[in-house]
Amino acid sequence: MFHLLQIDTLQKAAGVVSAPEKISLWSLLEKGGWIMYPLYLLLVIAIFVFIERLLAIRKASRIEDNFMNIIRDHVVTGNVTAARSLAKNTNNPVARMIDKGLQRIGKPIDAIEKSMENVGKLEMYNMERNLNILSLIAGIAPMFGFLGTIIGMIQLFYGIASSGQFTLNDIAGGIYVKMITSGTGLIIGLLAYIGHNALTTQIDKTANKMEAASAEFIDILQEPTR
Repeated sequence: MFHLLQIDTLQKAAGVVSAPEKISLWSLLEKGGWIMYPLYLLLVIAIFVFIERLLAIRKASRIEDNFMNIIRDHVVTGNVTAARSLAKNTNNPVARMIDKGLQRIGKPIDAIEKSMENVGKLEMYNMERNLNILSLIAGIAPMFGFLGTIIGMIQLFYGIASSGQFTLNDIAGGIYVKMITSGTGLIIGLLAYIGHNALTTQIDKTANKMEAASAEFIDILQEPTR
């Protein structure tokens, strides 16, 4: 009977030891200290820039399938005014580039291509605006997190050196708390990096549409008018 009581007591003790303390994600993040606030700010900026650029790029990439066919019909029939009216009333980079080409009709093809190319560069710049912010966040967020870990480790070991009293639990607890900022910084940096590459891919697709439309417009100009 005594042995059975001992075994039961040991099992209960083992159960108590093995049961980890549960902690919420927010409580865990709060342990990161003041360095978490710059990281939160970087996350908010990254989300705002990503959403703003995503909406702008999607709007720029919307091109009607029959847009160039209508432009072609107007140009071939000599109705340049109608073609320009359509281009002006269409709000996307391709339409603005075609409108510039329509304005230069009558000039050498090289001059028309150059004018359209300049408009295309300006449209690309507008689409890529603020993307460097995401790239910057992808680079500095992990550094901020690592800085928080280094500061925390210095404080931890300074406290140990000053008091001369420490336990393994104290060291382990202090280290995992200080690693929170590094983990958070890496996650934010990764999200910003993924967002930057996703937006760049969308811009490249729109740029390909612009190049195709430009080449098609030059071909239209070389067709005989009716």
